[in-house]
Amino acid sequence: MTGGILGVLGGMGPLASAHFMLRLTLLTPASKDQDHIPAILWSDPRIPDRGDALKPGGADPMPLLTRGIEGLKAAGCGAIVIPCNTAHVWYDRMAETAGIPMPHIVDAAAAELARIGRRPGKIGLMGTATTLRTKLYQKRLEAQGWECIEPSETQMERFVTPSIALVKANQVADAYEPLARVANDLADRGAEAVVLGCTEIPLGIQAGPAERLKVPVVDTIDALARAAIMWARG
Repeated sequence: MTGGILGVLGGMGPLASAHFMLRLTLLTPASKDQDHIPAILWSDPRIPDRGDALKPGGADPMPLLTRGIEGLKAAGCGAIVIPCNTAHVWYDRMAETAGIPMPHIVDAAAAELARIGRRPGKIGLMGTATTLRTKLYQKRLEAQGWECIEPSETQMERFVTPSIALVKANQVADAYEPLARVANDLADRGAEAVVLGCTEIPLGIQAGPAERLKVPVVDTIDALARAAIMWARG
């Protein structure tokens, strides 16, 4: 390891942030404490809802995002990761504020697709309505040759959005069935893999049997953790 401290700007939501720290630890090749990555988690659930922020009159999350970035930098962090997909809508402004490396979660997901042996083709994409509507993933992935297919509006309203809310409410097990249903529908429509572009969705998907899924899924929590490990290794 390079010896740099990793900053984790979290709280969006708190469970996803805590799970990121767990996965960062489990994915790091280590045989003793000192082999692990020094990391500081800034978990601030007071950050305004990212979806509501883009609606008329919505509260701006940037002041608290900036406060978190500045706090992590003051603590000596040499890079910052954000285990929240929708927050990356503000990525350019946050990266400018940070002035230090900030691995992008979509780039991490693309690297994960390559790691599991997928070449540019048709993939499914699940996420919050805001993430899908702002084309956060589509723009970056389509530039690399991927064709993204998304859940229908009805699936978003009936299955995906309520499942994300269930995870945020700590009712993780109840989120599995609706999320798996949508992932398998995307597979039936030709997706060779499904990117779980919301850090609550992997928690719901992992609450049930993986063998019921028709195609591999890309867990963006794991993808971002691997990107952080790559940074720490220089």
